[in-house]
Amino acid sequence: MRPLLNRREVGVAVALVLVFIVFFSMKREFLNAGTLGDIVTVAAELGVVAIGVSFLMIAGEMDLSVGSNFALSGMVLAMLITKSGWNPWAALLAALACGAGIGAVNGLVTLYARIPSFITTLGAMMFWRGIALYLSQGWPISIFEDVPLLRLLGGARVLSTAHISAVWWFVIGLVFCLVLEKTAYGNWVFATGGKRAAARALGVADTKVKMTNFIITGVLAALSGCLQLGRMGSMSPVWGQELSLEAIAAAVVGGNSLSGGIGTIFGAMLGAVTMASIRIGLVMVGAPSYWYMSFVGFIVVAAVALNVKLGEVISWRK
Repeated sequence: MRPLLNRREVGVAVALVLVFIVFFSMKREFLNAGTLGDIVTVAAELGVVAIGVSFLMIAGEMDLSVGSNFALSGMVLAMLITKSGWNPWAALLAALACGAGIGAVNGLVTLYARIPSFITTLGAMMFWRGIALYLSQGWPISIFEDVPLLRLLGGARVLSTAHISAVWWFVIGLVFCLVLEKTAYGNWVFATGGKRAAARALGVADTKVKMTNFIITGVLAALSGCLQLGRMGSMSPVWGQELSLEAIAAAVVGGNSLSGGIGTIFGAMLGAVTMASIRIGLVMVGAPSYWYMSFVGFIVVAAVALNVKLGEVISWRK
């Protein structure tokens, strides 16, 4: 039976508790139902992306283009519904296919042109952002009519201020936790990112694993964009510019290694909650928005340092 928290999740759990204590001491309303609902809702959209980024990181690769994918796929869904008159469900499939395509291109260039994924996805980040700006001419697209699909994606509320997108996030997180920890494919992901040569010698199709994970990351980034469209009723081509770094920060804070082979989906989800708590907390105490990234940077370093120290302590005891 899995323990409540493994070693790599302790750092982010401690960081999250500290964040809650700090903001609660400054603003008692920080722990009321409405604020917690806001935190979960914000964490959901970041968390869906962080799950994909973590899954790919554990396989030894990285995707910096998820923010551009997020914006472009959300724009595709909005444009197909408003300008092309598509059935919303068909438009959603097209938006997810767009995300999958971006992930597939990233994978193909990285794996077959043998370009580091950092470089591949850095270029993809700029390219797809430009496409999103071109398609919309830089203007946001809003959907004013009632579209049941958008309510199902993120518009409906399930508890206090928490939106239904949080439910999708929990379900996706549970599925990927089970895949990573309970299936053969999860073992292949760890092996591919940790000891690729050994995994290949044992018959693991490491290239297919990495390619699959690139596509999964692309689909989840696209889904997150669709969730935000559902919640906001609008999508802008400039949204998600910091999402790539936030998702990587959530993954790293949650105990995932940038070098691959080590990680946890549940930790990444806790990392997303930590990021969202900082964002909401700063707004509540009236702090300037630019402090957000400073807090995130501090939490990243502190949580990773704590994980390293815990690892040293555990190794010493053994």
